[in-house]
Amino acid sequence: MPVTKVNGDNQSGTVGTTLSTRLVVRVNNNNGSLARNVLVQFSVTSGSGSVNPASVRTNSNGQASTSLTLGTTPGTVTVRARTQRHGSVTFTATANATAATDSWQLLPYSCPINPIHGILLRTGKVFFVAGSGNDPTKMGETKGSAVWDVSAGTFFQPLTPVDDSGLPLDLFCGGHSFFSDGRLMFAGGTLQYDPFYGSPLALAFDPISEQWIELTSMNSGRWYPTVVTLGDGRIFALSGTDDNGLLDVYPEIYSSATNSWTSFTQPTSPLDLYAHLFLMANGKVFYSGGHFVYNNGVYPRILTLPTDFTQPITEQAVNGLQNADYGGQAASVMLPPAQDQKVMIIGGGNDFFGQATNRVSIVDLKAANPTYTSAAPLNYARMHHNAVILPDRTIFVCNGSAMGESETLATRTPEIYNPATNTWKLGTPSNINRLYHAIALLLPDGRVVAAGGNRDRAIEERRLEIYSPAYMQMSRPVIQSASQTVAYGGTITINTPQAANIKWVNLIKPMATTHGLETDQRLVDAPIASRTSTSLNATVTTNRNIATPGWYMLSITDNNNVPSVATWIQLT
Repeated sequence: MPVTKVNGDNQSGTVGTTLSTRLVVRVNNNNGSLARNVLVQFSVTSGSGSVNPASVRTNSNGQASTSLTLGTTPGTVTVRARTQRHGSVTFTATANATAATDSWQLLPYSCPINPIHGILLRTGKVFFVAGSGNDPTKMGETKGSAVWDVSAGTFFQPLTPVDDSGLPLDLFCGGHSFFSDGRLMFAGGTLQYDPFYGSPLALAFDPISEQWIELTSMNSGRWYPTVVTLGDGRIFALSGTDDNGLLDVYPEIYSSATNSWTSFTQPTSPLDLYAHLFLMANGKVFYSGGHFVYNNGVYPRILTLPTDFTQPITEQAVNGLQNADYGGQAASVMLPPAQDQKVMIIGGGNDFFGQATNRVSIVDLKAANPTYTSAAPLNYARMHHNAVILPDRTIFVCNGSAMGESETLATRTPEIYNPATNTWKLGTPSNINRLYHAIALLLPDGRVVAAGGNRDRAIEERRLEIYSPAYMQMSRPVIQSASQTVAYGGTITINTPQAANIKWVNLIKPMATTHGLETDQRLVDAPIASRTSTSLNATVTTNRNIATPGWYMLSITDNNNVPSVATWIQLT
């Protein structure tokens, strides 16, 4: 067709407003050359609205454009772009009665266990893990985990594997990340309470069979360890209280090829329990300064893992962190896209029952000498909170309190950070205070699950909430079909009627979170290499450290910053 749409189709906005993206057409002659100085007439053919200008001639690129202002009547608006000799095309827009708003839904049922760990499986189901659930009377719990089918509102509880004496392994407060095949690695747990001793258990959870699989145990017990998937698919475990009740300073790595763990023989600095770690583009590991309670005098640093396990893990200090002693129960996140290599630490406290900070700092790990710099602070000081990357490339923060487990100082008001503008905006308050052991994670449709809260050990918050960002009420782009597997450096083909209006293709690693700790979560940009009016071709990174092998949520985001529902794709 000589006239084609270039940009601006399928937008949405509030009645009476001008859409942010102009309606753009390109006119070609029959031989394919650009048709310059051709008169294009734009007119509203249905619905309420106006265009300006109504008539315009094509420029040297064969393009002509207009702005659409929505009228006072909600509904669908169509605009026709017509030429005398080159045909016509039609744009569609949606006029919303009021500005889209966010909302919370308190579900009519509760989780059957204390949801201390939350994991999004590649099936779209949510996996909760409790083990004994911070209750020493439940150390014999045989069903300490639950698979939640969000759509059906049902739960399935697999049996927990047992130890050599026949007692169920206690999964309470292990660490986790994903294997490349989509299984979950769950390493560590609880051998005993008060004082706590760590378990060396290592299990895989299969999202298809929904069953636990026993793996070779770690060389050391680990309670509250940090577990990170590396670019080659191996899994790195660090810190945690060992099986003698001491802080473990000898990290180890698991290899699926041999079903074995290999320990480093030289100690690291005493990084605290649940140290916030991120795999960097160069294969090194960054410690953000976020952790469980006490930093043990260890501040942000970059760890270089040697290939020889008898050699030391070298540590390079990263300076500049504001309120560096307030990393307890903070939240840390790699800002989108992961290619930018910027990590943000948000809030945190100076003691388990201490005061929280509203400090937000960002470090650029691509810099020759990475140094934290201050960013816009939170509106509410928080600890025990959670940070979730949304597919519109903003950061959603919810839960927490300004002081320890204080209900009085808890905040239900979420905040959303926009990296492009370095600004926070407040969201609609939730229904429930969520403090210690609270979790939040992203669903494939772009909503966020909030669960948990375990103040004063005996109190278990099992009610579930779902947060719907404002984009859930807007006209959203649709992935009709897309590649289901892709190799590094390969091309993802996406069929979508909104192809002309898409600015981002996102690969989002599913979350596996507890205690505000999340090592897997990241959004990887897949640059758009080419497009037609109905399809996109996007290119995947060649760097396995930027995007570790495994399953991702594939979504597209339009020029209005509205994302699609995600589909699943495996990066191999």
